[in-house]
Amino acid sequence: MEIKNENVVWHEGKVTKKEREKLLGQKGVVVWFTGLPSSGKSTISREVEKRLYKMGKLVYVLDGDNVRHGLNSDLGFSPKDRKENIRRISEVAKLFVDAGIITLTAFISPYKIDRETARKLFEKGEFIEIYVKCPVSMCIKRDPKGMYKKALKGEIKEFTGISAPYEEPENPEIILETSEESVEKSAQKVIDYLKNQDVI
Repeated sequence: MEIKNENVVWHEGKVTKKEREKLLGQKGVVVWFTGLPSSGKSTISREVEKRLYKMGKLVYVLDGDNVRHGLNSDLGFSPKDRKENIRRISEVAKLFVDAGIITLTAFISPYKIDRETARKLFEKGEFIEIYVKCPVSMCIKRDPKGMYKKALKGEIKEFTGISAPYEEPENPEIILETSEESVEKSAQKVIDYLKNQDVI
């Protein structure tokens, strides 16, 4: 996005990202959960958060609904607003990663181009895309907030998976088949990946 004020200058700090990571004993990364509504993004990210916390790691979840209560409360669900929603959260995640925090994001983020734009903000290895894969039929059965029911009745416009598209990731770092595996198993896959990549 174009900066509208040419007098805005980035100020470097006196503490580096590597120094912060050394202090925390971890690497700053964003773990980007993407998938249909009710596929399990928030549930799994919270389980991963709990496990990392118990391991003594500094971790934070940026959840789609929670962010829309504040930072993105002015955005709706049109393609344009969805794009801006992901742009903003990508920039916030970038700051968290620079702070050395393991940052978990749980957003539908339905468009490939927006996820790829987010990835480009980060250094190699700092952006870990996780496709929380679940058939629409199973998501409809779960539907904890009753959103699919409303969408199928036409009460919610531009609902991903029903009246708005979801573009599956082509090369995610991890695929979690949540219709076939437990929350615990999915969370452990993420933890194992982070260990294998020397994030933790």
